[in-house]
Amino acid sequence: MSNRTYDVLTSKKQTYRQKIIALAREAENSLDVLNLPERFRYYFETRALCDMGEGNAPYRPRYVMVDFEKFLRQGSKFLKIDPPKDLNGALTALQIIYYHTPSITTMPVYLGNLDKLIDPFLDGVSDEDAKKQIKNFLNYIDRTVADGYCHANLGPEATRAGRLILELEQELQNAVPNFTLKYDPEITPDDFAELAIKCSLACSNPAICNDKMNRDTYPGGYGISSCYNLLPIGGGAYTLSRVVIPRLAKLSKGIDDFLENVLPDALAALGEYMNERIAFLVEKSGYFESDFMTQEGLVERERFVGMYGVAGLCDGVNYLLQDKGLRYGHDEEANLLAEKILTIIDSTVKELPAKYSEIAGGHFMLHAQAGLSDDVGVTSGVRIVVGDEPENILDHLRHSTRYHRFFPTGCSDIFPFDTTASRNPAAVLDIVKGAFKLGDRYCAFYGSDSDLVRITGYLVKRSELQKYDSGEVVLHDTVQNGSANYKLNRLNERKVRNV
Repeated sequence: MSNRTYDVLTSKKQTYRQKIIALAREAENSLDVLNLPERFRYYFETRALCDMGEGNAPYRPRYVMVDFEKFLRQGSKFLKIDPPKDLNGALTALQIIYYHTPSITTMPVYLGNLDKLIDPFLDGVSDEDAKKQIKNFLNYIDRTVADGYCHANLGPEATRAGRLILELEQELQNAVPNFTLKYDPEITPDDFAELAIKCSLACSNPAICNDKMNRDTYPGGYGISSCYNLLPIGGGAYTLSRVVIPRLAKLSKGIDDFLENVLPDALAALGEYMNERIAFLVEKSGYFESDFMTQEGLVERERFVGMYGVAGLCDGVNYLLQDKGLRYGHDEEANLLAEKILTIIDSTVKELPAKYSEIAGGHFMLHAQAGLSDDVGVTSGVRIVVGDEPENILDHLRHSTRYHRFFPTGCSDIFPFDTTASRNPAAVLDIVKGAFKLGDRYCAFYGSDSDLVRITGYLVKRSELQKYDSGEVVLHDTVQNGSANYKLNRLNERKVRNV
């Protein structure tokens, strides 16, 4: 630990704030407070099970989904904020509470449905003045939160605030926050959805969420945070741990041993580990007893879930079928094996008891986990490995929809488009409509020539990657994660689509 701490202290590639966060992580990891199951230790050492670097002593939930609409209605006694009465007051109040919102990154990963938060305060404000204030607000977030896992939502209804935000995003080209449009063709007008797609092709924001498919996941509403994490408003996620399919497959003697023995055993071990984390957070950390947001009803402990992640399905299936030369996304036998693996995972996880998970019926919830910066040979979630995507985007989406249904807390695909798509956003919207009819949960687009690119789900600028790789200090800490991931997983080789 002392060597790692010294490396942080003397780093010339981290800002002061980034060093503080890294030093806090080293302090947390110096503790040993969790009673880890022996089975988990075995799988953890092989990296077949992964704790996502959450730290050895949980003292805050991984993701917190504050009810910001309630906050603006009631204000905050702790923060000494009265309910705002105008646009300036609302934006200032939000800036203050964002500073106090925790997460695994130490930054807020969810900023609320920004258009709906802002829209009620636009009465009597001209577009020019509103844009000026919202622009300053968005720049504040980009420069202070400065973390690509920070996420805001729009829609599904078209709003004046939503249109102003989409217009500003194209101008600002900010990497933070990450935006998602909640889209329902029965609610969202085509012109608003097309504006969102045009914006996405210009600056990689927003991604598109299938609102109709997802809105009933939790009573009381949902939001999208971080890398497409679908979680209950007024709650969040205690933890996100994952099973890494290709590494687990390499511990088996073959397909039957993997399906019948290794996979079920590892799934149970991960559930035990996640319960240890949740129990410590709820029973010993003191977080919920001391948190002003809990005391003021902006979050409720009963609205938190445990996210059970799955990564590398493509690589695992390809490894198990390597003797036959069959490939996930192309050969039906491989696709059926993938479906069988997910069916086992789904049925097993639905039976595992999860502590303090009332809103999820006492169980964990599956998530297609997007990956880590140092993953090699572990494709995000259930995506197809870069370079092996089907030639036709419609075939790609038909494949994806077979697997999205397993993941109530999020599953996504990313598609770069060539420059011609920006001239025909209606055609891209037609693709979205068709995909969502088939059961696709979430998809993201960006222009192949855009400076802003999606890594696993978050955004970074290619220009910032170049600065960091040349030894410069950069503002956004997700550039450090994105640098390794962009190269290791050859993200510049994603198949570019056209319409």
